[in-house]
Amino acid sequence: MLGGWGAELKDIYRQQMIQITHSQPMRKWTLGANIQWYTGKDDGRSLAGDLDNRTWSGLFSAMYGANTFYIGLQKVSGQDGWMKVNGTSGGSLANDSFSSSYENANERSWQVRHDYNFVALGVPGLVIMNRYIKGSGIHVGGEIGVKEWGRETELAYLFQAGALKDLNIKWRNSTLRRGWGATRALMKIVWS
Repeated sequence: MLGGWGAELKDIYRQQMIQITHSQPMRKWTLGANIQWYTGKDDGRSLAGDLDNRTWSGLFSAMYGANTFYIGLQKVSGQDGWMKVNGTSGGSLANDSFSSSYENANERSWQVRHDYNFVALGVPGLVIMNRYIKGSGIHVGGEIGVKEWGRETELAYLFQAGALKDLNIKWRNSTLRRGWGATRALMKIVWS
């Protein structure tokens, strides 16, 4: 599948994206790819200054039975980080996570991830995800070559029947370490 979109924050920035997604069964495996290319420049009166960004992002998967393995690769180029309205996260990039999007100026990042669906053990609705993400080469706050890494777990359960049917409960645990600013550990429960 091929897709694309364009976005504009008037007189601030303009951004475009092209995306290719593909899923391919191969015997007992299913291989997947989600590749994205973004470009962004300042727009109109350039109220946020001269902006320049190019970001490519790829999330590749291999599913076998109840296990799905992922590799995420991401590269941010240009003088600025990936463009978004301050403090927001759309979950668009391959390495977008609970605590960071690994989208700073010049950042190169990768992730390894494993998901397990407990339906294989007779517990439909229960899934667990574990991932590790590392970013390097970051330009932030006048510093060059800074690093960050994160480790995350999510245990989720979707009620299958009864009065709570379709209620989704998630327990998330996240640790983020950075070479600048504050580092944090996060644990929270989410329902939807």
